[in-house]
Amino acid sequence: RWAGRSGRSGGPRRIALIGRPNVGKSSLLNKVAREDRVVVNELAGTTRDPVDELIELGGVTWKFVDTAGIRKRVHLQQGADYYASLRTAAAVEKAEVAVILIDAGESISVQDQRIVTMAVDSGRAIVVAYNKWDTLDEERRYYLEREIETELAQIAWAPRVNVSAATGRHMERLVPAIETALAGWETRVPTGRLNAFLGELVSSHPHPVRGGKQPRILFGTQAGTKPPRFVLFASGFIEHGYRRFVERRLREEFGFEGTPIKISVRVREKRGRKK
Repeated sequence: RWAGRSGRSGGPRRIALIGRPNVGKSSLLNKVAREDRVVVNELAGTTRDPVDELIELGGVTWKFVDTAGIRKRVHLQQGADYYASLRTAAAVEKAEVAVILIDAGESISVQDQRIVTMAVDSGRAIVVAYNKWDTLDEERRYYLEREIETELAQIAWAPRVNVSAATGRHMERLVPAIETALAGWETRVPTGRLNAFLGELVSSHPHPVRGGKQPRILFGTQAGTKPPRFVLFASGFIEHGYRRFVERRLREEFGFEGTPIKISVRVREKRGRKK
């Protein structure tokens, strides 16, 4: 029952390939499965959903979860969108890392953003794969970069890969991206190092004064991994903007590439002096 540091001894790492309908998920999966041979097809052993598949990529075996939902292209009748999103949520819950496929040839849609938000909220490691990148002209690439900056700012920390589901081009780049994201997801910062970092941060960039008070972060601890969760103890309410600033600096200092970070703050009231 022990798990090695990479977690591999607990079986293959679990990947959910997600993205809006018709973005090329089934072509990508078929390409990967055909090129790199499915080690064991249909692990469920029955024709019932959900089907997981073991696929070898880059010399490593990965478990792609709930692939029946991908293979069975959901036809867009009324309500199918809803079922597709339920399936996506179920796949993400079972996975450790979500590979989000986005059609580079089209504008980033509200649906793409919804899927991204779902993956972030579920606390999974994240990789973004842009399909059909090789078909874009210079102008589209320029505008797509601007779109990514504005529409997908919430996952600026996720590794990016440009792939082609049709030709299978650059599929090998998926593996290092997935491994990077999983490593970020499992990162643990030693308490001493975390508090040295927080002490420096608080003295160089103190929290703004509000209502005559200046709340301070007193100390912090990492409560867990997968994804990394931090608890900060403070002398007063820490504003959302300052929490975001702390998260940004944590990423600069410790990496955390490809993973959401959860930060919660506990206020320690000063005990009133006894007269």
